[in-house]
Amino acid sequence: MTLPTACTTTHAHHGDAQVTLTYEERFLRRKVLTTDAGEEFLVDLPQTTSLGHGDAFALDDGRLIEVIAAPEPLYEITGDLPRLAWHIGNRHTPCQIEPVRLLIARDHVLGEMIEGLGGHLREVVEPFTPEGGAYGHGRTHGHEHGHSH
Repeated sequence: MTLPTACTTTHAHHGDAQVTLTYEERFLRRKVLTTDAGEEFLVDLPQTTSLGHGDAFALDDGRLIEVIAAPEPLYEITGDLPRLAWHIGNRHTPCQIEPVRLLIARDHVLGEMIEGLGGHLREVVEPFTPEGGAYGHGRTHGHEHGHSH
């Protein structure tokens, strides 16, 4: 049996079906996924891609499968946000930046650092959509700037 295949993505913010994925699961190139309704499809993208909430896989049969950011365990951070955001960024940690709080994946070492800097932590379970990279790439891991080192 041949699975419907997605070789491209789009910023559709709607779809014929949905697939709910965590932040880490939204970074992929080739993988079989299952829609929230239970239908399998193959993702076969030309390169590893970071997908955001509302993006969609364009299937070869013309349907769109909308990507939904899954709720996941996070730290909600409040306090001196510019200072705390600088320290989080200095560790290349994905961070969702909002006007009154920051969100990061739960990590006890980072949690201790934040508290040591005077920040306040609260455990939450929410969709995670961190800020993208400064060079037009979706992920902030590493120091890749679009060329080989």
